[in-house]
Amino acid sequence: MSRPEGRPATTPTRQAVLLLVDVQNLYYTARQAYQAQVDYHALWARATANRQVVKAIAYAIDRGDEKQRRFQNILRNIGFEVRLKPFIQRADGSAKGDWDVGITLDAVKHAGQAEVVVLASGDGDFALLADSLRQAQGVDVEVYGVAPLTADALIQASTRFVPIEGELLLERR
Repeated sequence: MSRPEGRPATTPTRQAVLLLVDVQNLYYTARQAYQAQVDYHALWARATANRQVVKAIAYAIDRGDEKQRRFQNILRNIGFEVRLKPFIQRADGSAKGDWDVGITLDAVKHAGQAEVVVLASGDGDFALLADSLRQAQGVDVEVYGVAPLTADALIQASTRFVPIEGELLLERR
């Protein structure tokens, strides 16, 4: 069927997506489960395919070393805004450095601009956030996580769970 002369072809609107990545969680879970690293180019491509990115933020801890700076620049070149928090070593030897509150605040702040929130983390603390975004904000929540180490509560709270495996991992070198 051809369209009448002079009428523009309709282009389907692309789904608006908010992409939030918990870098520390993905790093440690991929390393523990697969002795591998996440392929952030592949993650971006899969999560944003046929979608309009309204915002993409990667949350990381900054230890100030050159290797980390190179990695942060790779994330920026992919299209992520990189948010950094300093690594804190406590006197008792324990460490602190998570972005749970920051990720949650940004999710709530920007979810109104999106139809889908992609949360790349396996942290079960985000189950309440996923439930709230789906119920109160009316958005779909896709969780990308390392399956064996992603909290069941988070998987259940998501609209869709995408396991980070296969092509979403870099080959071990």
